[in-house]
Amino acid sequence: MDRRQFLGRAIAAVAGGTAVALGGCSGHQYAHVLKDSQHDMVGSHCAGAETYKPLIDEAVGKLLSRQTHVEQASAPAAPKGICFVGVENKSAEELGDFKDQIREVIDNRIVESKVFQPISSRFIEAGLRQTRLRPDELFVPANQRQFLAVMEQQGQPFDFLLFASLTSGTTRSNGDYQRDYLLTLELVNIQTGEPDKESATIRKGYHSSRIGKLMNY
Repeated sequence: MDRRQFLGRAIAAVAGGTAVALGGCSGHQYAHVLKDSQHDMVGSHCAGAETYKPLIDEAVGKLLSRQTHVEQASAPAAPKGICFVGVENKSAEELGDFKDQIREVIDNRIVESKVFQPISSRFIEAGLRQTRLRPDELFVPANQRQFLAVMEQQGQPFDFLLFASLTSGTTRSNGDYQRDYLLTLELVNIQTGEPDKESATIRKGYHSSRIGKLMNY
């Protein structure tokens, strides 16, 4: 090996090692606790707290406020039980761990109303397993009676069934797109079969960077 070839390989080796070292130190991950006065982070690729929290607050707030006035007018002796059977996701995105959190937040809103009382999700899941029913099958009166009988056996009677569904609609413009999120709540009085419905919507825009567009081009 001549001197020129040796020096070339040595320089390449040093340059490669430097690139690896710089690459390993080019970035790091960190976290910070958000204060109550700070806005929620906005998801860059899908919905997150900035989307789901306002949807829940608006839809649940309106629905329970309307029902609270009705129940207070009839002077109920005790809080009415609401059986919330969960969230049906029909949107273009996976809910991930937000699915359970949405359920818990809605349950907390029901408790805060002081007019209604949510049934524990553990009892609800056990009742659905025992009756072998899916939540959407509870719209059938016969299935409702079967499910209610099982819940009463567990000491968990209820007066209302609450259904929640999340849908989305997407509008695309080249590399950017808008997604409209719609949370719909449907409350059914199992004694009268009378439904009450409320919904909330949020529009969110997603944008690709200029560098990303040039690379895609």
